[in-house]
Amino acid sequence: MPITANVADVIVSNCVLNLVPNKDGVFKDIYRVLKSGGHFSISDVILEGALPDGLRKDAEMYAGCVSGAIQKEVYLELIKSNGFENITVQKEKAIIIPDDILKNYLSVEQIQSFKSGRTGIFSITVFAQKPSSGKLSYCTPGSVCC
Repeated sequence: MPITANVADVIVSNCVLNLVPNKDGVFKDIYRVLKSGGHFSISDVILEGALPDGLRKDAEMYAGCVSGAIQKEVYLELIKSNGFENITVQKEKAIIIPDDILKNYLSVEQIQSFKSGRTGIFSITVFAQKPSSGKLSYCTPGSVCC
């Protein structure tokens, strides 16, 4: 982000990170830009299990935020490994792709396997916070400021 470090109190993102190839770099940049104690709220698409190749390799599925998504545990680990704390999945909802769309990418057998397997596409909202430096950024009456 072309923004100075330690300037934002809050960062909000809605269904964008799954389109970025370097998700680790995005979380590093979010950490850099947030002030100490700042937080983010990100809604995004994640996966559980492997997408069939027909969905994973299709440009329309990429543009629809599906094929660029990564595994939920990897997504949450990227947040943690970049130093964030208080990581909370606030919402999680299954995304159901209708059969009339799936048939454009998968055979009837593949659709049945996909729907009966352990694969899931989910919309999640994640909250996380950059740790506080412990220093007061302002003084209140009666407080000791350093």
